[in-house]
Amino acid sequence: MGHKFSLVLSRQITDEESGILRESGFADATFATDSLPTNADVAVTKIDFDDAAAPSLAEAIESALETVKKVPDLTVPGLTVPAVPQAADEDARVVVGEVVEGSAAEKAPAKKRSKKASAADKA
Repeated sequence: MGHKFSLVLSRQITDEESGILRESGFADATFATDSLPTNADVAVTKIDFDDAAAPSLAEAIESALETVKKVPDLTVPGLTVPAVPQAADEDARVVVGEVVEGSAAEKAPAKKRSKKASAADKA
């Protein structure tokens, strides 16, 4: 499983710029047209990554950001990283048991209310 993330570029890129990025390390990335998150009227390019080569997510993102710099006047105003589930804790175990009918509250005897509480309810 690779490191998944998306970059939103500052504008829509040309086929030539796409070629530069693909040759510079984005060969397996998916390019799509999207809109700028802060202005839906501005068309931009969004690039989705699933980087299995980088040792960490941070290094994968840093590498992608450096590659974008190879295209003049192109910036990255948006980065999206999906939530990653935490690894299961080996000490956490599921204990098998049985369902007990009724809750503890139902089985506990009802507490008597004090006279003060009863008087306050009447007021």
